[in-house]
Amino acid sequence: MKAPMVETLHLDQRRLPALVFEGCTRRAATRRQREDNSRKAWYAFGKPGRDPAKLGGVVTSLAAGSGWTSHLKVARLRNQWDSVVGPGIAAHSRVVSYRDGVLIIQAQTTVWATQLTYLVPQLKATIVRRLGMPVKQIRVTGPHNYSFRRSRFDPPGRGVRDTYG
Repeated sequence: MKAPMVETLHLDQRRLPALVFEGCTRRAATRRQREDNSRKAWYAFGKPGRDPAKLGGVVTSLAAGSGWTSHLKVARLRNQWDSVVGPGIAAHSRVVSYRDGVLIIQAQTTVWATQLTYLVPQLKATIVRRLGMPVKQIRVTGPHNYSFRRSRFDPPGRGVRDTYG
């Protein structure tokens, strides 16, 4: 004759009822929790704070929670650059970067870079007023197209002097 299952599986006979009903107890607790949540949602229907949120508000809170706000302000500045500085200046300059309150603008030529350095106070005031970006400093750079490298393969000469623009 075969040995009883309890002995074959090395089970404690006193713990068998607890092992069998443990899963049932867990499932019942989960079901009870779902019923409680459903009942709470039913009673909270129509109360303040349960109204659907507008998409713009949801996206704004998502951007603020994820730390995207400064990146979005820089993107907005790049998109509205011609309305901030005017179409004439915008045609000859662009926003390069913004980090820790320092805005870097690159001009098309050195002449435009010089002109923009004279306009830095007005640009700072306009950007703060229109976009609400905290700008501590504005750096204007000229074009960065050329290098002054020297090697035996480079032709002789004095190198690039200016963009003459």
